Amino acid sequence: MLVGLKHQAKKKIIRSGAYVLDTFIDATSWDEAISRIADWGAEHQSRYVTLCNVHSVVTGSQSAQFAAVINGADMALPDGAPIAWMMRKEGFAKQQRISGPDLMLSYLAEAERRGQSVFFYGSVDDTLVKLRDRMMTQFPKLKIVGMTSPPFRKLTEKEEAGYAQKINASGAHVVFVGLGCPKQEAWMAEQRGTIKAVMVGVGAAFDYHAGTLRRAPVWMQQRGLEWLYRFVCEPRRLARRYLETNSVFVTKLIFRSVFGRNHKHQKG
Repeated sequence: MLVGLKHQAKKKIIRSGAYVLDTFIDATSWDEAISRIADWGAEHQSRYVTLCNVHSVVTGSQSAQFAAVINGADMALPDGAPIAWMMRKEGFAKQQRISGPDLMLSYLAEAERRGQSVFFYGSVDDTLVKLRDRMMTQFPKLKIVGMTSPPFRKLTEKEEAGYAQKINASGAHVVFVGLGCPKQEAWMAEQRGTIKAVMVGVGAAFDYHAGTLRRAPVWMQQRGLEWLYRFVCEPRRLARRYLETNSVFVTKLIFRSVFGRNHKHQKG
């Protein structure tokens, strides 16, 4: 089924990809993903991008509301290694994992080259201060036009409007959102049409790049073992999550491999 992407786009974009469980994942390269974000940002288009791992696709398979949020994204990228593996199994043989922390750095390099400005929304003040220092050291010409750590409680409508106004007033082309899944995805979906920038949900990327949370070694990332490293570092917080989501993911994949499989297709 072919559907043209009509969200504000002046140039028609056909999204190629496949469903992993109930979540549509875009089949794309690093260069294509970065270029698309930067091009949308250049026009201050109100869009949002999700980075999908096992946790998010399993949550989407269990919650119609969250599935609608992810499938409503303008681009959904294969963050987790198992998601990239599934995309390759679905016929996209060259599909790589596109992780949130790495995507953030890749775009910031492009933003510095293009002169685009960025805003960081989420995490805590101490982390944001460290993040700014590190990013300015790595990208000295980068335009960081704002950083905000909102309260962890549910915001009032007035507060939501205030933050959106602050982001828009900054003139940011891209807003990185570090609220954690599924909160950041829901927030971006709610703000599309209000915030005049591309919103990208990157989870723990703020902490990784600020140095407040250590990331798994590269060899573990490349072998799809980053989840194991995180589990060893935070067993109490992540034990239940990984036990439940990983088991559900494997069970659902086995079921669908027996009774039917997803097919690659295109989507608008």
